[in-house]
Amino acid sequence: MGKKKMSFEQAIERIEEIVSEIEEGSVPLEESIDKYAEGIKLIEHCRTVLGRAEQKIQLLTKGQDQKLEAAGQLPEGDLEDDE
Repeated sequence: MGKKKMSFEQAIERIEEIVSEIEEGSVPLEESIDKYAEGIKLIEHCRTVLGRAEQKIQLLTKGQDQKLEAAGQLPEGDLEDDE
């Protein structure tokens, strides 16, 4: 994935590219295995991003005036984008 973290959308786009390349059957077996491994890492990245988003959403609750308010804070490390 490189030095700069890939966004969720970029990761999904790359996963779609990998699936298309493998489904076409135009890449050799060894390359398909490498692409599959890359896809697994991208899926893990997406799950992490979604997990963080879910935690952030769970911290929001509706107040009496039906506006969203923070209901707490995540620990500092949980908001970091580095893995």
